[in-house]
Amino acid sequence: MSLRERSPSGAVEAVEDAVAAAALAAPDGPERCLSLLPWDRFSAWLHCVCVVGFDLELGQAVEVIYPPHSKLTDKEKTSICYLSFPDSNSGCLGDTQFCFRFRQSPGRKVSLCCFLDQLDRDLPVYLKKDTAYYYGYVYFRQVRDKSLKRGYFQKSLVLISKLPYVHLFRTMLKQIAPEYFEKSEAFLEAVCNDVDRWPPPIPGKILHLPIMGIIMKLRIPTYRDKPGTTPVVQNMHQADAQISMALPTVHEVDLFRCFCPVFFHIQMLWELVLLGEPLVVMAPSPSESSETVLALVSCISPLKYCSDFRPYFTIHDSEFKEYTTRTQAPPSVILGVTNPFFAKTLQHWPHIIRIGDTKLPGEVPKQVKVKKLKNLKTLDSKPGVYTSYKPYLNKDEEIVKQLQKGVQQKRPTEAQSVILRRYFLELTESFIIPLERYVASLMPLQKCISPWKSPPQLRQFSQDDFMKTLEKAGPQLTSGLKGDWIGLYRHFLKSPNFDGWFRSRQKEMTQKLEALHLEALCNENLVFWSQKHTEVETVDLVLKLKNKLLQADREHLPVKTDTLKKLETHINDIILALPDDLQDILLKTGTT
Repeated sequence: MSLRERSPSGAVEAVEDAVAAAALAAPDGPERCLSLLPWDRFSAWLHCVCVVGFDLELGQAVEVIYPPHSKLTDKEKTSICYLSFPDSNSGCLGDTQFCFRFRQSPGRKVSLCCFLDQLDRDLPVYLKKDTAYYYGYVYFRQVRDKSLKRGYFQKSLVLISKLPYVHLFRTMLKQIAPEYFEKSEAFLEAVCNDVDRWPPPIPGKILHLPIMGIIMKLRIPTYRDKPGTTPVVQNMHQADAQISMALPTVHEVDLFRCFCPVFFHIQMLWELVLLGEPLVVMAPSPSESSETVLALVSCISPLKYCSDFRPYFTIHDSEFKEYTTRTQAPPSVILGVTNPFFAKTLQHWPHIIRIGDTKLPGEVPKQVKVKKLKNLKTLDSKPGVYTSYKPYLNKDEEIVKQLQKGVQQKRPTEAQSVILRRYFLELTESFIIPLERYVASLMPLQKCISPWKSPPQLRQFSQDDFMKTLEKAGPQLTSGLKGDWIGLYRHFLKSPNFDGWFRSRQKEMTQKLEALHLEALCNENLVFWSQKHTEVETVDLVLKLKNKLLQADREHLPVKTDTLKKLETHINDIILALPDDLQDILLKTGTT
């Protein structure tokens, strides 16, 4: 079977649709669903694998898409082409790894692995899939080759996925890409067949992923994990000849290495990301731009960064005009760029991070003041942070001293990253705990829940009421940092990050109310109630209860299985107490 790109036939599409329907209906969960057809397991991890080469007449071009039936629109292929190569000015000779993120074309069908959405629910909020975006993980090679007209061999192997598992796919590419460039297409087919044998990406389980003679061992975090803790995955001793590799993380980047050029300003950068401010990272290469953007997005974890972010953004991006226009204020987005053209195009952006050639942090970076934006005019501008932003919180000198001491003592960058990640986590938790506490108070009391009335509504969020709680139960309980916390909260409440966080909490609490309402219904003697009411009222109750069961299943309400079984028993007991003709109708009736 040729790996050359070809259009999927209608037959393939019809089979996929039928399989997706069967998978959704399967009672035994994802493990069984994934054995239905070839490529189901592959689709749980990757959308496709692309090879992008350079054509003298066409420029960048997608040479291979595998599996061949993978669907990409022309617009998506164009995005992948331009984003898979560094800008010519980057001068990336040799091998370069980086990642990008691009919008999925609107109107696309739900992918075949939609039945894996139940796995998504067990993830921490910051690792959940964003249905509107794809990630591209790139291994780019550029080497001199006199046999080619251009004098260079230039090619990228690209993994396209919905999953933000940066470290996993980076490690995978490091294993397979060098060999692919030597062996070409048959090797790529073997790689994809290996991925199609992987277990589903179940959070919380130790997973063993074979890839070309090596087994990667890893654990995907769950929302139940205590923030800041990573269960250690030990290397296993294989009885056979296979080599194993334990991955300490699936998604984290080397935080200290990314922030090292600007670590005097980490607290200010945390504020800018928290508030969803427009940020540009200007870096010499896509690997540095993408890693820095991912580090920025992760610094407010366990909060999810809810705006758009592009680890590597080019002038060919379909959103280029939208994001660089001067006719309106810059959007809430973090862009990673390498093209010098952006130094002029994005001059009007309020916050710009300029990164020089990153060296391993072997010496203490010099204290660099925040620079004024008007000084950023040319490619020759010095590295630093260009902004007129004044932080709300006083600077934490302790973390800077701790990291500086680590550099002097040659502390490993992994250890420095752990310190920095813990600092960001404690800062974010100190900020978010008062909000969590106030939002929890909006929940109606359990005694207000009546089985015979609709579940009560959450009380409205009041900014004034929340601000009043800060005097006694504010961040000062967990953080020693002084400053204008009130101002920071006021600004945050207008941001996309607050909107996303509050919507998520609202949904959780509404589902909890629905679950409590179901439990209240189960604790009632419904058969006795039906005997005291007319047949019309009883039939109405049965239909409503059946809808409740459907809702519990559809919305995955946090209800115990025993509660649902008890409710089903109640429904059957009520139906059996009705006349035979009604029994027949109600037993056959599913739900409306």
